[in-house]
Amino acid sequence: MPVIQPPSKVLVSGANGYIAMWIIRDLLEHGYSVRGTVRSAAKGEYVKMYFAGYGVKLEMVVIEDIVKEGAFDEAVKGVDAIAHTASPVFTSGDMVEPAVKGTIGILRSALQFGQNIKRIMYTSSGSAVLHEVNQPTIFTEEDWNFQAVNSLKEEGEDASVRIKYRASKTLAEQAAWSFVKEHQHEISWDLTALNPTFVFGPAIHEVADPTSLNFSARLFYDCVADSAKSDEASKQFLSNTFSTWVDVRDLAEGHRRALEKQEAGGERIIISAGPWRWQDFIDTANLLDPPPQLSKPLPKGKPGVGSQHSCLYDFDNTKSHRVLGMKYRSMVEMTRDTFVDYEARGW
Repeated sequence: MPVIQPPSKVLVSGANGYIAMWIIRDLLEHGYSVRGTVRSAAKGEYVKMYFAGYGVKLEMVVIEDIVKEGAFDEAVKGVDAIAHTASPVFTSGDMVEPAVKGTIGILRSALQFGQNIKRIMYTSSGSAVLHEVNQPTIFTEEDWNFQAVNSLKEEGEDASVRIKYRASKTLAEQAAWSFVKEHQHEISWDLTALNPTFVFGPAIHEVADPTSLNFSARLFYDCVADSAKSDEASKQFLSNTFSTWVDVRDLAEGHRRALEKQEAGGERIIISAGPWRWQDFIDTANLLDPPPQLSKPLPKGKPGVGSQHSCLYDFDNTKSHRVLGMKYRSMVEMTRDTFVDYEARGW
C-alpha cells in the first residue's frame, strides 16, 4: 500500500524553483493537492498563475526566512507529506547555515505540528555523495563528500563557491538523518533523501532570459545552445567527462514515487540517467531533426570527441530502478525538449 496517495496534500518548499515547479506539476497531474512555500507573495504569483487550472488544489504560503525558528510551524499543519527543496544554490555568502537550519527547521516543525505527515522527502544532491578524484570512479549511496566539508573547515571564507555548496548539501543531509535518528521514537513519519546529479531539461518556472536560469540549466544553455559562449564555457569539458545528469521531469517523478513507495522510507537514493559530456550534448543538438531554430547558431565543438572518454564521476543508479522503478529519459529526448522550450521563448 502506498505511503501516501491522491488526493493527499504535499507541502513543497521553495515552490517557485526550477525543480520544485516540476515536482508540483507532477503531483497535481497525478491527483495530489499541494501547498507551496515561497519567500515572498510576489514570488508566488507566477506559480499560482501557471497552475491556475488546478484551482484550490494548490495553495501558497509565504515563509520569508526559512532559517527563522518555527518558520514552517503553520505550513506543516494538515499536510500528509513534505518535499523539501528550498536550499541555496551557488550563491554568495554562507550557504551552510541556511541549508542546515532550513532543513532542521522543517523537520522540527513536522515533529511538533505535523500530526498527519507520513513521509518527508529531502532534495539532497550528488554533490553530497561525490568527492574529487583523478581516475574514473563510480559513487554509490554509501559515499559522502566529507572532502568538501574538510576543505571548507580549512579554507573558511576563502573556499570556492563549489566547495561551499557541496559542503552545505553534505552537512544539511547529514543533519537531517541525525535528526531522524535522535527523534526516531517521537516522529510519526520517515525520511527519504534523493541525490540527483546535474539536472537539465526544460524550465517551467519564471525565467526572463537565459541569464535567469538556475545554475545547471544556465550551464547547459551556455555550453550547448550559445555558440558565442560555448567554447569558453565548455572548453575544459569538451574532451573530458565530468559527471552524470538527469532530466528535471524524471527527478520530479522520482520525488512522487519516493513519497508513494513504502520501501523508499529511510533510504538515500541517487537519481541519475547516466554520464554526460558536453560534446555529446552538442553532437545530439546538431543531429536533431528538424534542426532547432534558435536566435544563435549552435556550437559545434569537436564532433565525436566526447564518446572517446570515460566518465570521471559516475553514479550507480541501481537503487533508483529497484526501489522507485525509475525509467530515465534519453539524452536525445531531454535535449530536443529543452531546445523546443528555447525556441518558444525566442532564445
